[in-house]
Amino acid sequence: MESMTGYGRATARLDGREMTIEMKAVNHRFLDLAFRAPKNLSFLEEPLRSLIQKNGVGRGHVEIFITYVNQREDAKTVTVDQTALMAFNQAIASQHKLLKEYKRLSAAEALQMSGALTLRQADEDSDAVTKLALEAAGEAVQALLAMRRTEGENLKQDLLSNLKALSELRDKIALRAPEVPKEYRKRLENRLKEWAVSDIDPQRVAQEVAILADRCAIDEELSRLISHIDQFASTAETAAEAGKKLDFLLQEMNREVNTIGSKASDAEIAQNVVAAKCIVEKLREQVQNVV
Repeated sequence: MESMTGYGRATARLDGREMTIEMKAVNHRFLDLAFRAPKNLSFLEEPLRSLIQKNGVGRGHVEIFITYVNQREDAKTVTVDQTALMAFNQAIASQHKLLKEYKRLSAAEALQMSGALTLRQADEDSDAVTKLALEAAGEAVQALLAMRRTEGENLKQDLLSNLKALSELRDKIALRAPEVPKEYRKRLENRLKEWAVSDIDPQRVAQEVAILADRCAIDEELSRLISHIDQFASTAETAAEAGKKLDFLLQEMNREVNTIGSKASDAEIAQNVVAAKCIVEKLREQVQNVV
């Protein structure tokens, strides 16, 4: 079992280039990848998306943060706009008389003030950058999956613990259910005695008890509930992507528990049903984070 929560980070370096990939995952109904990268590295999205899917990242909202540093000599290009520089020089020369008392501009000052100097990021070698990104992403996704497995193991133990508590409540209800008609019969007979009813027809009493027993019979619901509990435990132990199946089983459990609560006219069973509903809801919240 894997949790949808996870984190992975890795850095790859080669020939003056450094790529850091960071992945953060939380729960989501489907696999939803969100990339956070510099605009000039947008070409990395498709190969990284393919790598993440091939490595078996199932459901979850995964944010991928890309940090890139290029310290190579050819990382930037410098250009000088000669036209702008000449126009600036002519403007300075035309005001020679007014400016003669001021010091002459340095080359750096002239380039800066004229706006003739342009420094821009050179176009990246997409193949080299992609190879570096895939190396870093491969390590980051393995770290993410390792954390998901660790979180999933902890989550499984918690699920099975709550499932055991639900099974115990189901057993308590099963033990109590046969006593409900018997106690109803005693109450009915005692009430008739209190009312001093004469000529009590045993068959009529038996008929009333049988009607109640049929109305509050929960054998089928209890049988289906234990079947769902067993399937849930088996799925949690063995299934790789168990989240959706576990969620379906919980819906069925909730249906059976609700039916038991509505059919069984007994205070003790009602208390156990309320406790069972709380556990099912807790399980449902936990399952939302299972891949």
